[in-house]
Amino acid sequence: MPTREVSRKVTKPRTGERPASGGGRKYARVLLKLSGESFCKPGGFGIGADELHWIAGEIREAAKLGTQIAVVVGGGNIIRGAQLAEAGHIHQATADQMGMLGTVINALALKEKLKELGNECRVMSAIEIRAVAEPFIRGRALRHMEKGRVVILAAGTGNPFFTTDTCAALRATELECDILLKATKVDGVYTADPKKDPTAKRYETISFADALAKQLKVMDMTALAMCQEHEIPLLVFDFNKSGNIARVIRGERVGTLVTVR
Repeated sequence: MPTREVSRKVTKPRTGERPASGGGRKYARVLLKLSGESFCKPGGFGIGADELHWIAGEIREAAKLGTQIAVVVGGGNIIRGAQLAEAGHIHQATADQMGMLGTVINALALKEKLKELGNECRVMSAIEIRAVAEPFIRGRALRHMEKGRVVILAAGTGNPFFTTDTCAALRATELECDILLKATKVDGVYTADPKKDPTAKRYETISFADALAKQLKVMDMTALAMCQEHEIPLLVFDFNKSGNIARVIRGERVGTLVTVR
């Protein structure tokens, strides 16, 4: 397989039982956003065995630090509902629902691989699919994480017209996560697409206001605005480099940090 600080202001007491950060970690509870494309080879579709093993292994190593982890998965490797809708074949609401089912497939695959590696986990879905996943209930999700289980969140928000990026921002807010981690194929946020513009510069840090004003391709605008409003820092980093999730949790300088100020 190829080698692939900020604490937010809290205006109300935490309702969970998680301990303060310690044991070599900076963040006690994080939400990791994984794209569907991370489950397959570049340009491919479906779930690759090597990619699945890589994802689960990276999450497993990060979980060893004692940090509570929730994961929001995309579904682009299974079906691209937006493209079907744009082509006019399927109404966008239906296409988005098909995409939600794609995320459930990825979530189940990740659950099985994590269990194989010895990490307890649960899949929670925003749509009713009780035969294969628990319904997403905030209190239950918190309790799972407090017990050391990785919580894999499937089916986005459960509503059409919302991306899994927006779902990640929403769940990070609901679960009172200390930071939202967005795993990407590049090592941060750039002034332009580094693959197209060799002069593009990477930001070490940037504010949500600047990212929104410059329309940088960080997350969709709704997700950015939600993180800004609730003061949840966002870290954009290269997921293809071994150990990066654990480095982030330990507080090492990785990727680009997006903050309110």
